[in-house]
Amino acid sequence: MFHYRPSIRQKITLAYYAIVALIIGLSLFTFLELRFIEQKITFGEAISEFFDTTLEIRRFEKNYFLYEQVSDYVENTAYVTKARELLDKNVPGFTALASPEQVQSLRTGLVEYRGFMDQYAALNEGSKLRKVPERTARKAMLEGRIRATGKDIITIAEEISKTERRSIQMLLNSSQRILVLSILLLSLAVIAIGQVLSRVVVKPLKLIEKNMEVIADGRFEKIHIDSRDREIASLTNAFNKMLKELELRQRHLVHSEKLASLGTLLSGVAHELNNPLSNISSSNQILMEELQEAQEKKQAAAALDPEFINELLLQISEQTDRARNIVRSLLEFSRDKDFKKQSIPVRALFEETLRFVKGQIPANTTIRIDVPDDIAITADKQRIQQAFLNLIKNALDAIAGEGGEVSVKAHRNSAVDKAGDDVTGIYNYLKYRGKCTLEDDTIDIEVHDTGPGIPADLISKIFDPFFTTKDVGKGSGLGLFIVHEIIEEHDGCIAVDSEPGKGTSFLIRLPLR
Repeated sequence: MFHYRPSIRQKITLAYYAIVALIIGLSLFTFLELRFIEQKITFGEAISEFFDTTLEIRRFEKNYFLYEQVSDYVENTAYVTKARELLDKNVPGFTALASPEQVQSLRTGLVEYRGFMDQYAALNEGSKLRKVPERTARKAMLEGRIRATGKDIITIAEEISKTERRSIQMLLNSSQRILVLSILLLSLAVIAIGQVLSRVVVKPLKLIEKNMEVIADGRFEKIHIDSRDREIASLTNAFNKMLKELELRQRHLVHSEKLASLGTLLSGVAHELNNPLSNISSSNQILMEELQEAQEKKQAAAALDPEFINELLLQISEQTDRARNIVRSLLEFSRDKDFKKQSIPVRALFEETLRFVKGQIPANTTIRIDVPDDIAITADKQRIQQAFLNLIKNALDAIAGEGGEVSVKAHRNSAVDKAGDDVTGIYNYLKYRGKCTLEDDTIDIEVHDTGPGIPADLISKIFDPFFTTKDVGKGSGLGLFIVHEIIEEHDGCIAVDSEPGKGTSFLIRLPLR
């Protein structure tokens, strides 16, 4: 089944589009809000104009009553007409600000007001009433109605104008709150999107960084990151493939170093085999001479000394077993086998390892093994033996020419005894190579030589691959690197403590189980 894997780029692009959409949405909302405010302000201008028009109506009304000039009447009627036009043109707006009864009252009031003014003007121009008192009474009655109607119109217009101003003010206040709220929501949305991006993008990268720190410490562990991002998945697969290739190449390096060690060991093994073979040859020669002498004297085989014959045969058998054990040890060391831990006595392992280099030990060099018989480690014999062999060869090379002593010590360390964080002997390891675990019971093995020591500026490099202080062609620089890798493969650690002129000590700390 096909599973879609989004890429980091797509997620970032999606987040970018989401932010842009939010900004566009906020901008559109603000634009519509401003358009609405603009319409309200435009209508407010119409309301203000209507109110001003009603004021002008009343002003010219008063002037006309005072001076009875036709021009004032004309202006008054013009403003009444204008007020009616404004009202008819903006009925929906007026209805939104006032009740339908008030709007209808305005419309009716303007019509009545115009009618009263026309009647009043007609009386001024020449009424049909013949009696002056009747004309005066009629004008007084119309004047009262005009004033009352004008007042009602002004009152309603003023109330509508105030309502409109309050409406605009409320709208502006609401717009301010909405704008602030929108900015706040946009900020929160951007922060939320950033947090989501951090979780879906940065978190897998942090996990990769954490896994790489583990790899930098020398543990080639595959990266397992639960991420559906294509880039992260591709990077994880590529990195795991690289780790597999590095592990394979490391095995090739170990194998190459093993072959180089075998070449060196063959001379020691040849010397070691020479002794039992010489003993076998001597015993066999003596036995053949005895048989030949008995045959020449024509004595029966029964006349031969049976105890002497058995002693010779026993020597041949013992020396044959000795040679076979030497060859078997060499074969076990050279054979490629799967990693398999077993309990191995430390003293016996070092004694067997020393047989490989016995022929290379100078006469002025002493090797001392101070290891109790009951101390054992849980390890892969072939690999741990190669580590010990490399350390012994390294110690022998350090004291070559001048002679000296190589000592091997081992003791059991209890976690209870480490409460004070006693890290004696591993100071330089802590300084240059990280931390050596002290949490569980361990077996500490120390290989010390009385050589010239290691300069302080080189201690941090001795476990690096291909680092060597020997002349070109006399060392691969892989010996201590492979020792370091093998010890870490056994969940242990190796430390070095050295001072120029005082020799060098390598401390191997392996878990008891």
